[in-house]
Amino acid sequence: MIVCLYVDDMIFTGNNPGMFQDFKKAMTKEFEMTDIGEMSYFLGVEVKQTVEGIFLSQKKYAEQILSKFRMKDCKPVATPAETGMKLSIDSTREPVNPTLFKSIVGSLRYLTITRPDITYVVGLVSRFMENPKQDHWIAAKRILRYVKGTLDHGLFYKHSQNSNLVGYSDSDYGGDIDDRKSTSGYLFHIGSATFSWSSKKQQTVALSTCEAEYIAAAACTCQAIWLKNILDELNFAQEGPTTIYVDNKSTISLAKNPVSHSRSKHIDTKYHFIREQVKNRTVELVYCRTEDQLADIFTKPLKADIFHRLKEKLGMKNRV
Repeated sequence: MIVCLYVDDMIFTGNNPGMFQDFKKAMTKEFEMTDIGEMSYFLGVEVKQTVEGIFLSQKKYAEQILSKFRMKDCKPVATPAETGMKLSIDSTREPVNPTLFKSIVGSLRYLTITRPDITYVVGLVSRFMENPKQDHWIAAKRILRYVKGTLDHGLFYKHSQNSNLVGYSDSDYGGDIDDRKSTSGYLFHIGSATFSWSSKKQQTVALSTCEAEYIAAAACTCQAIWLKNILDELNFAQEGPTTIYVDNKSTISLAKNPVSHSRSKHIDTKYHFIREQVKNRTVELVYCRTEDQLADIFTKPLKADIFHRLKEKLGMKNRV
């Protein structure tokens, strides 16, 4: 049985109904508690349990955000960011209220709990909270317009016997026009939907696409190790190496080849631990075509058709 406690709210799950009853009796004996039955709402996340699976969404919270920032009647758009959008801290556009801008970004960050489709662009606009300008404000409002048209969207976890952990790792190259740092993106899923994902600007400037992808793969490997340890504690031990899909063959070669050369000798040692993990068969980097790289959605603004195709593959769908 797994128990999750947040302040005075508690949820628990497992595969032994008898243990549920014993646990509830023990807890109500020690504390004043109310049993509200099967979980349907927890910390702003709506949960719908069906015979086919579990659907997670934040429709009510999203509606509250739109009302709070007077965007309830805005015109929806198909994607959260314009294709090829570039934002800069050196924008010459007029400044906007930083407090209001921070409030919008903070509200949207909580929405990414069940909305991986907006993770990249929310992370992008959050880079400008110190001194936001009009173009940053327009980008943030576009996210709200996208949310307006996708209020019913969420993650659907379909019942599956597949318990294999699979990862995808990707990076853009020098996408930040201010410092030319790249953005790493990764995701993991078990069965039908994504349950762990990240979009984060890299700490150092990469000198090649291979290096940028290598740094991203190192971050993805760290997460894979952590997830494997958690799954092991939950009696879902993973057999063999965890597959991580990468769309750069040079990155895979670099992870397998310990020989230092001019293209890699400058890379920080901390990123090379991925070689050890590949050698120990903790993870295995496998090549995939760029069009099959699901983590691409976490590294850059995409065209509408590509965006929606990848979004669907993440396990996102309309309310069930």
